[in-house]
Amino acid sequence: EVQLVESGGGLVQPGGSLRLSCAASGFTFSSYAMNWVRQAPGKGLEWVSAINSGGGSTSYADSVKGRFTISRDNAKNTLYLQMNSLKPEDTAVYYCAKSQRSWFPDPPNFREYDYWGQGTQVTVSS
Repeated sequence: EVQLVESGGGLVQPGGSLRLSCAASGFTFSSYAMNWVRQAPGKGLEWVSAINSGGGSTSYADSVKGRFTISRDNAKNTLYLQMNSLKPEDTAVYYCAKSQRSWFPDPPNFREYDYWGQGTQVTVSS
């Protein structure tokens, strides 16, 4: 059974940092691209970042470019999102999602993701 379990969310002040983790199981993690997607209160899904299966290629939404860093540890079956210089508009539930391929399409396509985690809440507020 495929499982994606996010952790690391919480309440942080503007300008602060958080690191999200997504622990994967039930599939060959190193064979698939992975993604972070978020949903702010009352809004739709917003793609945040993607990383290919080997970790050598990444992509970011313009809204987070230069502040967020996606990475993965294939030996630990874990995906990460380092979030720095957080802003109130980054407040959202953050989901990790598995791609069906080793690479990620450009532009991103949610229909290409076949498994999603349950999400972790990130709140940026003073």
